Amino acid sequence: MTAPLCRFCKTPLVHTFLDLGRQPLANRFLSPAQLAAADDPTYPLHVRVCESCFLVQTDHLATAEAIFDDDYAYFSSYSASWVEHARTYAKAMAERFDLGPQSRVIEVASNDGYLLQHFVDMDIPALGIEPTANTAKAARARGVSTEVMFFSAQAGRRLAARGERADLMTANNVLAHVPDISDFVAGFGEVLKDDGVVTFEFPHLLNLIAGVQFDTIYHEHFSYLSLLAVEQVLRANGLRPFDVQRLSTHGGSLRLFCCHLGSGQEETDALVELRREERGAGLQRIETYGGFAPRVEAVRDNFRNFLAAERLAGRRVAAYGAAAKGNTFLNYCGSSSNDILAVFDVSLAKQGRFLPGSHLPVLAPDALSEMRPDVLVILPWNLKDEIISQLAFIRDWGGRFVTALPQITVYN
Repeated sequence: MTAPLCRFCKTPLVHTFLDLGRQPLANRFLSPAQLAAADDPTYPLHVRVCESCFLVQTDHLATAEAIFDDDYAYFSSYSASWVEHARTYAKAMAERFDLGPQSRVIEVASNDGYLLQHFVDMDIPALGIEPTANTAKAARARGVSTEVMFFSAQAGRRLAARGERADLMTANNVLAHVPDISDFVAGFGEVLKDDGVVTFEFPHLLNLIAGVQFDTIYHEHFSYLSLLAVEQVLRANGLRPFDVQRLSTHGGSLRLFCCHLGSGQEETDALVELRREERGAGLQRIETYGGFAPRVEAVRDNFRNFLAAERLAGRRVAAYGAAAKGNTFLNYCGSSSNDILAVFDVSLAKQGRFLPGSHLPVLAPDALSEMRPDVLVILPWNLKDEIISQLAFIRDWGGRFVTALPQITVYN
């Protein structure tokens, strides 16, 4: 069988990083009718690493249009901590780059306006570019001008041709979501002003490896990113990084500040240090990527043993947070309603539906007090502090919180 080619440099992909078998689309929550019709397709989820540019990437058989449809279930504003993260960012960028009514901010993958609403509140003109119609509608209801489109080099040229030029562009947790990463990045160079800045936020591959964060792997994430790989993509498309901030979001992310190749922005010590750290970790050596799969298998086996022990003890287990990462985790572990009663989630778009693959029902958090589980597994472990604070009442009946990555941790 012919090896697929790297999406960036076209080198044959002969090295496996992790093979998670067949998985459903992680954000395709099933309606009762879809569940009854067994309308729950699966696709191979095989992650490879390029030996030339070291871009870690999935085999993508599911199209972007299938993933990001008009009934997309992820709304950023349901996480209070993420909205606060966005507000802090907007304030910091306005101050650092002297943004005001004369400026223009454009966010790519703007979702429901969770971030741009803060620029609008500061009277800074803003435009959202978002491929999903239902989240774009929610953004407009917040007063955020939003266009429904997939971003690309061609889209960037169309925007620039009609006078849309940005002082600041931002793209949070979307760089990993595009199948043609080079064409996507090229679009920013088309729209960005000569002295403009673009920031990309993405989970850092080093943290994924260190924390065994395999649940962040799903079809919606085509790439798993290091500075080493991203910098090559940027430079091939006329951009370069000049600064970086390390963030705690999504298990450890990078915020990369970028500009045109000819910009006068000077590289910071933080960027130089990150390059040094990645080299020290061996990200430029293909052997570094070979030991990940056995660590993932150990996490799976430990979780299965935990569930079996809870069942043997007569304790009832439920889950919280119908997150995409939770679907990858549950499906790889082979979990079902035999192990977990239900999953609770605040999102109205998910309630009344069923998780893909495991088919667990998604219930409103109010139902927790009726079901009174003994154990509540927090699937979006990156939000565990927020969730534990919100749901502390489960301790009234002796309920315990649990996270499973990188090992089973019980919060009494």
